[in-house]
Amino acid sequence: MKIALLGYGKMGKVIEKIALERHHEIVLRKSRNESFEGIEKADVAIDFSVPESAVENISYCIEKGIPIVSGTTGWLENYPKMVSLCEQHKAAFIYGSNFSLGVNLFFELNNFLAQMMGKFKEYDVVMEEIHHTQKLDKPSGTAISLANAILNHTSKNQWSIEEPTQDDLFIDVKRIDAVPGTHSVIYNSVVDSIEIKHTAHSRDGFALGAVIAAEWILGKTGVFTMKDVLDLN
Repeated sequence: MKIALLGYGKMGKVIEKIALERHHEIVLRKSRNESFEGIEKADVAIDFSVPESAVENISYCIEKGIPIVSGTTGWLENYPKMVSLCEQHKAAFIYGSNFSLGVNLFFELNNFLAQMMGKFKEYDVVMEEIHHTQKLDKPSGTAISLANAILNHTSKNQWSIEEPTQDDLFIDVKRIDAVPGTHSVIYNSVVDSIEIKHTAHSRDGFALGAVIAAEWILGKTGVFTMKDVLDLN
């Protein structure tokens, strides 16, 4: 498989390493503000760029008929536009706030727990999210995905990273050097606490999931998620 890497920072380099180990070929390594020259050789593109570049990268690939997998966060106000564009061009697109197998299982666990806990008003729920200091968006896309599942099943109205009201889901965002990503969901009552937590030890899990998603999307048409890739629907 020939891969175009859109975004060649730390994640892009780890994705390259994983892809080469799986006997794929990298035909383009595009950093910010560089051209798309050479992308026509690609079977699939993987976008781990920055929020300011993601929409351009995704749009370009969709319009050129190149399947694209994007793990860039911080641009989701434009996600509906990308879905419409993909449907218009009968292209293939996967967005994931996190491509790690473990995190996607954690998403399912979080959703199941929220469904149960929403019935018990004795518990209040909060979240904690920790990433490295180079992480640009606050909170992380993973934290937002977790929060949205909780909002769907509890009495919380919205998430907040500021001092919340009683009706808000508070996300305690921390930035600490060399932390790949830690996400916790805590339900507190007067008598006890219930906590679920995912801790990433390196970027390799994110990269492997992105490459697996790129392998999976070949030959398909439509808008997908990691639930489709991992058959979690």
